[in-house]
Amino acid sequence: MSVSMRDLDPAFQGAGQKAGLEIWRIENFNPVAIPKASYGKFLMGDSYIILKTTALKSGALRQDIHYWLGRDTSQDEAGAAAIKTVELDAALGGRAVQYREVQGHETEKFLSYFKPCIIPQEGGTASGFKHVEAEEHQTRLFVCKGKHVVHVKEASVLRVPFARSSLNHDDIFILDTTSKIFQFNGSNSSIQERAKALEVVQYIKDTYHDGKCEVASIEDGRLMADAETGEFWGFFGGFAPLPRKTASDEDKLSASDETRLFCIEKGQAEQVEADTFTRELLDTNKCFVLDCGVEVFVWMGRNTNLDERKNASKSAEEIVHNADRPKSHIIRVMEGFETVMFRSKFTSWPKTTDVAVAEDGRGKVAALLKRQGLNVKGLVKSAPSKEEETEPHIDVTGNLQVWRVNGEDKVLLPASDQFKFYSGDCYVFQYAYPGEDREEYLIGTWFGKQSVEEERASSVSQAGKMVESLKFLTAQARICEGAETIQFLSIFQCFIVFKGGLSAGYKKHIEDNELADDTYSEDGTALFRIQGTGPENMQAIQVEPVASSLNSSYCYILHNGPTVFTWSGNLTSAEDQEVVERQLDLIKPNLQSKPQKEGSESEQFWDLLGGKTEHSSQKIAKEAETDPHLFSCTFSKEGTLKATEIYNFSQDDLMTEDIFILDCHSEIYVWVGQQVDSKSKTKALSIGEIFIENDFLLEKLSHETPIYVVIEGSEPTFFTRFFTWDSAKPAMVGNSFQRRLTILKGGTPIIDKPKRRPAASYGGRSGGTEKSQRSRSVSFSPERARARGRSPAFNALAATFENANARNLSTPPPMGRKIYPKSGSASPDSSKLASKSAAIAALTATFEQPLPARQMIMARTVKGNGQTEISLCLKE
Repeated sequence: MSVSMRDLDPAFQGAGQKAGLEIWRIENFNPVAIPKASYGKFLMGDSYIILKTTALKSGALRQDIHYWLGRDTSQDEAGAAAIKTVELDAALGGRAVQYREVQGHETEKFLSYFKPCIIPQEGGTASGFKHVEAEEHQTRLFVCKGKHVVHVKEASVLRVPFARSSLNHDDIFILDTTSKIFQFNGSNSSIQERAKALEVVQYIKDTYHDGKCEVASIEDGRLMADAETGEFWGFFGGFAPLPRKTASDEDKLSASDETRLFCIEKGQAEQVEADTFTRELLDTNKCFVLDCGVEVFVWMGRNTNLDERKNASKSAEEIVHNADRPKSHIIRVMEGFETVMFRSKFTSWPKTTDVAVAEDGRGKVAALLKRQGLNVKGLVKSAPSKEEETEPHIDVTGNLQVWRVNGEDKVLLPASDQFKFYSGDCYVFQYAYPGEDREEYLIGTWFGKQSVEEERASSVSQAGKMVESLKFLTAQARICEGAETIQFLSIFQCFIVFKGGLSAGYKKHIEDNELADDTYSEDGTALFRIQGTGPENMQAIQVEPVASSLNSSYCYILHNGPTVFTWSGNLTSAEDQEVVERQLDLIKPNLQSKPQKEGSESEQFWDLLGGKTEHSSQKIAKEAETDPHLFSCTFSKEGTLKATEIYNFSQDDLMTEDIFILDCHSEIYVWVGQQVDSKSKTKALSIGEIFIENDFLLEKLSHETPIYVVIEGSEPTFFTRFFTWDSAKPAMVGNSFQRRLTILKGGTPIIDKPKRRPAASYGGRSGGTEKSQRSRSVSFSPERARARGRSPAFNALAATFENANARNLSTPPPMGRKIYPKSGSASPDSSKLASKSAAIAALTATFEQPLPARQMIMARTVKGNGQTEISLCLKE
């Protein structure tokens, strides 16, 4: 069902077509758009409609509609706002979630649009009142509540006298006087609440004082020991002990005895009797009301008409009004677009429904037209570019060390093997890379699918000790086989996963359970699926050596002793085939392969796979990164994790006293503030695992979802990219309240700069290279580590310094670069340097032609330790 454009109110024409806020005020029972300069300014005598449109990563638009009812608005205006909201939703396709907002009891999502707060003003259009700023400043008292968003109420609105009895020990109060703003912090209030209230002080200072007035902080319980405290109490007739706060009607939680479900038919609400609520109780041809006390949901079936939806909304209003529950939020949802909160009220809810989505249909039409050779540009949203999908957001020129976990110990792998993992083993890695002003670290674990629980626990323990040894000034990662992140793959660049394992734990598991050991053997038969996007991100995954393991979207390497085949699926590209050649040099170097194209394979190829069978052509889907959700995490007295979502979040929402989780679906980040105690810091990874188990967004998170632990002050760029980030803020000294108070008073915040770690010699980065250049360097040494992403020209150059009798393929075995040059190496003699110089000169002509807009720079330096370093730079 939808509303035709003829029936749509003219004020709504073109609404919801781009991201942002749109606000209408109800005037004579019709919506009238208000200017953007008035957004966030609400009159108590009016009703408003607020449309929030959000652009999602997928390119689609999501809408939330709120109708706000002022304290003094008329019943008729409130009814008009509710009805017009339903009409607007229908015109937008019936997908928006609709919220009823009552002054003083707004949802956190609504308040997040108008940070730091809204302060409704007296008056309204219905009475003809035009709000005019008072010529003389009036002293006002505000009460602030909220840890993440702030509910602000003026004392006069609360209908309490302007006296000491207005104050209490639990809340934050702001006294706005002519020349000074006082913030009174109740002794039972939290640091986070005090810090958030300071944002309101800043708002009042800027809005009502043009940013020119003094600010004072008054602590509850502090006697008149200083002038500002005495000045504050002077407005209340002098100091006196505060009474205990008594629960007012507004403070009482409105919760019904039980959750009730009503079916709305012909405007009448009939209760649905059921022991438990399941999705099957909801009929697409009807509307339902789910009364949960604080939340009252109106569920609208997709086959219902506009009048039925309006009647259901009226029924919800009557339920709230008759029960005298002013704090209850009425939330209207459309079938197929239910909120997480609504779905959580049901014992079972399918992950997907049969609801048709317009974008899906539009995509199918576009695909059909494209097959017919028509231009479909603009018909569908463009997908993220390949560069966007593979951007690691981390410097990949650092130093990597990898250990295989062996029982309670770990064994350091040589550089030549640190990218070769076994599915039955666990690994610990440490990656050091250059940050903005110091060396940064990423320490992590990798769990193979066949690894044993004991060695998983051992790897986590050992990685945790490494993090503690660095005083928690590092990011930590937990990666599982098959769910590797782009950061992990870009750090390793080349990554191979073999079947079986080499660790003591895996061997014991095999023996105890009398299982066949399928650990990879160079002389046996093995099939590898090759994937990745290029030299800087390529993987080889060993799979079962049978024809059904093939997939038309991938290339494969098959070997049986010295016999080697490469197989290219019909849906693969030239880039995919280049990656195969590079991986072949690592898996079976110095052996010529027999290329096989899908559809023209040899009998010998099929014989090695046990015969020809059907295989898939569908590319293996990886979890996509979705729009991030930020949660504040705390534990109840019973030890249960409580996660509270922070809407429209920013860096300022990250409080140094708390732990937050950023859920991106494809990975989650656990952010830990500096003021969090050490015991909680060590449990950060476990908190991430509990969050995944609880699945707060009901998104069916895999237990293998990657987890990053990020400590305040050591945030990596792949975390800060989700924010507009100011690196100076995490370095400030003090708790959240102290930091913000210092800034508010115009002081200079004290910065706690961590001690600079010793600079490391990173390959591929030189002090004189500008950021606009992209450089790689290779250090030639007998003990070199593996190479990182080199051009074909580099490969040709590297081959000259390798074994001259080795095979001459397009991509010879990777050369290595040594991140930290070995001290004490002998200096090269002049003849060796001359031969290398000659080789360089001879091969210069074979280098690829540079792009016209770029200049290729090649520099050779001789290090004091006897290494020759070759650097290529592409200068924009």
